[in-house]
Amino acid sequence: MNRRKSREVHIGNKVIGGDNPILIQSMTNTKTRDVDATVSQILELEKAGCDIIRCACPTMEDALAIKEIKKRIHIPLVADIHFDYRLALAAIENGADKIRINPGNIGSDDRIKAVVDACKERNIPIRVGVNSGSLEKELVEKYGGVTAEGLVESALMKTKLIEDMGYDNLVISIKSSDVLMALEAHKLISEKTDHPLHVGITEAGTVFSGSIKSAVGLSLILSEGIGDTIRVSLSGDPVLEVEAGKKILKTLGLRKGGVEIVSCPTCGRTEIDLIDLANKTEEMVRDIPLDIKVAVMGCVVNGPGEAKEADFGIAGGHNVGLLIRRGEVIKKVPESELLNTLREELLRVAKEQGVEI
Repeated sequence: MNRRKSREVHIGNKVIGGDNPILIQSMTNTKTRDVDATVSQILELEKAGCDIIRCACPTMEDALAIKEIKKRIHIPLVADIHFDYRLALAAIENGADKIRINPGNIGSDDRIKAVVDACKERNIPIRVGVNSGSLEKELVEKYGGVTAEGLVESALMKTKLIEDMGYDNLVISIKSSDVLMALEAHKLISEKTDHPLHVGITEAGTVFSGSIKSAVGLSLILSEGIGDTIRVSLSGDPVLEVEAGKKILKTLGLRKGGVEIVSCPTCGRTEIDLIDLANKTEEMVRDIPLDIKVAVMGCVVNGPGEAKEADFGIAGGHNVGLLIRRGEVIKKVPESELLNTLREELLRVAKEQGVEI
């Protein structure tokens, strides 16, 4: 797909926009001032594939904690600031790689300018965030409710305010929990600015429903070539946000790497515990960074044929397991040994390719 051309923005050791890969963000749900807990969660998110992390800073203690957190993590940290501009200044002073603010709730122009000047001094980007739940009253009245047009106008007003203060190192985020409104808003704003866009469906919901809603919304937006960073917002473990984000990008062909698992939906021919096998296979390959496809099939009758488009496949039945490579059976083992046999084969391939695990 043809991606929208946005300007490049440096966030710590990462670069977004331009032709750079779309990066995955998440947000910690620890108290930022609890440094050990926050660092522990960020390291877990790094391992899952998180590229940029955002931490809430509702108190001065949270903002000051950024300094120690930064020493112990390896990805850029975005400080999430609301209401008190002094928290933004403290976060910047303590090493935040990016500041997320909504200028509408920071206060007077003087306070906004203080934040802008501090970011400008260190060339730290500002993410201008607009949310459908906090759209200005006058724009709600102008458009007869919360609309895509209102979200875009709000975002562009805030962006212009900062640009008029002499700073344009910006990222824009316009979020709605309404998928179609979010799509329309992103299509509109992509025609009006070349600032990078952070994309997400806000308040998407629980892990199950939120993942589906985010997959639909993000896929619609990303398929338009729009988006430079993404977040899947879930009421659950942030690691699941990252895993869902990776799957969305890989499904759209926007990210490579890591084993892709495909599995059949089970039927009356299935003679193994396919659901358990598929889940265990997906868990087993998490630490194998091969860019390959593995099929998990439910019967020895159709397994080889249905798995021929995968690099490897496994199928089983009647206590017999088959290891398949590009549609050809290469090994027959007891069903109980099938998963270990697959892992040994994948590790062998990784070693041949010089891939470190």
